[in-house]
Amino acid sequence: MSDDWGVDPDDEACAVAATVGRQLKLWRETAGLTAAEFGAAIGYGEDLVYKVEGGRRIPRPEYLDKAEQVLDAGGRLAVMKEDVAVARYPKKVRELAKLESQAVELCMYANHNIHGLLQTEEYARALLRTWRPAYSPDELERMVAARVARGSVFDRTPAPELSFVQEEVTLQRPIGGVAVLRRQLQRLLDVAELPNVELQVMPTARGDHPGTSGRIQMLKFGNGSAVGRMDDDFAGRPVSDPRQLRILELRYGIIRAQALTPGESRDFIERVLGET
Repeated sequence: MSDDWGVDPDDEACAVAATVGRQLKLWRETAGLTAAEFGAAIGYGEDLVYKVEGGRRIPRPEYLDKAEQVLDAGGRLAVMKEDVAVARYPKKVRELAKLESQAVELCMYANHNIHGLLQTEEYARALLRTWRPAYSPDELERMVAARVARGSVFDRTPAPELSFVQEEVTLQRPIGGVAVLRRQLQRLLDVAELPNVELQVMPTARGDHPGTSGRIQMLKFGNGSAVGRMDDDFAGRPVSDPRQLRILELRYGIIRAQALTPGESRDFIERVLGET
């Protein structure tokens, strides 16, 4: 696994990487350590140290933890982990994660794979490896870390209301192999037990519902506004116009009505898990 993430020069994460890099260099030089000595002390190569200090790489949180200990920075380096944790994710993922963190209600219909918020780390990694053109090792780990971090939506207080509808086929496609799929199915069962989550399964036999044209995502906020998107409508872009949102809500409402109930869905997932 790579120990850092590259920085897109067109991304505002550059500013965070540059600031963190300057601080690390200042503390290292104040401690009287060369880049090679510092790298050896924290378990990383000299080349990576120079890249981080030059703002060309975003350090992992553990890099900052080790730097904090070696440089005895009094918490001044560790405090930057929150900014680094956000900056290390791709821009489009950061924007989505921010919206998800602000939403009071999330409605998601997934028809090809398990929805990203529900994915285990190993399932996400296996799924992202199927994308073409293929991600580089650094890009892959960056995308996986971002996807897993989005799962913090389940830990929020107060908890948002979450509704998921998964197509039956997504529970049977062995992304990453049978063992990975089994652990993913167990993850679904665990999430389905949360009091603020409704997880439903759409049987393949029900072919006349309005989800056949692609995924649906809707995020609703405390001020009454909302944003949503559907793969094959509105050019696949997020929309916030009430007239367009009404269409998405209509479709999602029909999908939920035609899917198995949450209780029936748990039974269905348990049966698939037992047969997998």
